[in-house]
Amino acid sequence: MQIGMDAIIYGLIFVAVLALVEGLYLTVFGKSISLNAKVNRRLEMLEKGTDREKVLEQLRKEMRQHMNARGIPLYSLLAERAQKANIAFTPNQLIMVMAVLSVVAFLGLTVGTDAALPVRVLVAVAMGVGGVYVWVNGKAKKRLGLIEEQLPDAVELMVRSLRVGHPFASAINIVAKEVPDPLGTEFGIIADEAAYGRDVGEALKDLAERVDMQDLRFLAVAVTIQQQSGGNLAEVLEGLAKVIRSRFKLFRRVKALTAEAKWSGMFLSGFPIAAVFMILTIKPDYFDAVKDSPFFIPAAIAVGVILVVNVIFMRIMVNIKV
Repeated sequence: MQIGMDAIIYGLIFVAVLALVEGLYLTVFGKSISLNAKVNRRLEMLEKGTDREKVLEQLRKEMRQHMNARGIPLYSLLAERAQKANIAFTPNQLIMVMAVLSVVAFLGLTVGTDAALPVRVLVAVAMGVGGVYVWVNGKAKKRLGLIEEQLPDAVELMVRSLRVGHPFASAINIVAKEVPDPLGTEFGIIADEAAYGRDVGEALKDLAERVDMQDLRFLAVAVTIQQQSGGNLAEVLEGLAKVIRSRFKLFRRVKALTAEAKWSGMFLSGFPIAAVFMILTIKPDYFDAVKDSPFFIPAAIAVGVILVVNVIFMRIMVNIKV
């Protein structure tokens, strides 16, 4: 019973750690940092009276700070995902958040469990670091998903702007004003950089590489080719918008077709672990007759290896490349 209760307490403390890091993020930067804000963050900063150049400097600093900190030990594991999530916390602040969460987790484990001190320390550190990683990874997935969803509408908005006579720089500026985050702020940065003399195609390419998105690479290449060889950019972007939307629909269709297999794989992978916890909760002495056997530990390790291999192969089977 004790093992089962400890597992539940560990799970509740980890959930509390995730909620705490999200609360700290919103407290420090306000609701505008949220991806579902109605007004994108760049416009909100400008509306507060901040100078346009300072806003651009702040946003560009946030864009690059995580990859510039890859030299920090262990932070390289988090840097790429933090960049894609565009976490406004600096690397040092994120490390401080990990430390604070580890302390909070340690206090929770001290109050809620009877685990030995070394165990509590290791689990608390794992929760602090793991909680931040899970939170950043979730932010990155959500942000990239929103960018993929917003991009076809943004390209079509540029097409309409070009057809009524606006130059391409103005079309990007319209997208920056009309589209919410995350794409609105990203295009706002491109508009500001273009206003200060940077090549638009180069700025789009930098955005595509930073978020590692193929559709944005198509957009950057289309704009660059048009700048070099000329042509009707509105027609090119209209065709590109159709391609991007078709790709997006195809990805959604593949995701829907593989959803059942993914959930089946998750169930088959998690059921043995859940069954062990259930057995230990209902009948704690269930393994007493065999735990002193010399084959018990090797058998447990073998089962663990098989479960890991099962998870890997399940992911390979449902990870269809399109």
